[in-house]
Amino acid sequence: MPGGLEKLYIGPAGIPLTAKKRSTPEGVRTVAELGLDAMEIEFVRGVKMSKELAAKTREAAIEEGVKLTVHAPYYINLLSPDESKVKASIERILSSARVGYMAGAWSVVFHPGYYGKLSSREGVARVRDALKVILKTLQNEGVDIWVRPETMGGLAEFGSLEELLEVVDGLEGASITVDFAHLYARSLGKFNSYDEFAAALEAIEDKLGTEALKAMHIHISGMEYGPKGERRHLPLEESDFRWREVLKALKDYNVSGVMICESPILEKDALLLKDEMQKLTESEAKKN
Repeated sequence: MPGGLEKLYIGPAGIPLTAKKRSTPEGVRTVAELGLDAMEIEFVRGVKMSKELAAKTREAAIEEGVKLTVHAPYYINLLSPDESKVKASIERILSSARVGYMAGAWSVVFHPGYYGKLSSREGVARVRDALKVILKTLQNEGVDIWVRPETMGGLAEFGSLEELLEVVDGLEGASITVDFAHLYARSLGKFNSYDEFAAALEAIEDKLGTEALKAMHIHISGMEYGPKGERRHLPLEESDFRWREVLKALKDYNVSGVMICESPILEKDALLLKDEMQKLTESEAKKN
């Protein structure tokens, strides 16, 4: 199991917009030049990275001290009534994990799927069963990477915090990716205060142990929602989502791991997150 990290690494979802070349190794180097230290490899349209490119990406990440994560393709539905679609979804997660591991990634995140006619309890059972298959396969292959379902923002999507904690509980090599903006959208704006963000971290700690807070994979951005939940990601400063209070909760609970910014302005907002975290650190130091 990959284990936890010594600090909270921060970076963009994908190659920075300011990168001179649209290659993953160049993206990693640009991240480091900007003063950031994480990047998510976006396989959202498919896993299209050669072994050679994966090796170059790993090399760049090690040289630059950048932590990598991977986002599996969007077209995954582990809850589909069509068994062939479930098998194809499992294979997409496996491919993302394998290639991500070759590229030096620490964690792979995926969207679990849609309820359809299933209850929450049935959804938990199905996603958990699929995840067990994925974890066993990767373990047998020696692929050492966190595998994580993500909290989702649409009301038709499986992926509340409570559901995902049940899915991964007790499964070695599995944890969750917490997208705080998704939870904000899913709650139709109710999940939007320090107390609620802190309660989410406490729920994770209670279910998965303190070590889970040392190995967090976090997504964050501004968010617009409607009656059905998530509509679109926004720049941090253009949203009513209280992201600064998320950062304060992360700081207060000594969370470490990787925080990926999914704002449309990518590295600009990732740098804003880093700057705000630095201010919190300095403020805490003055108090002490």
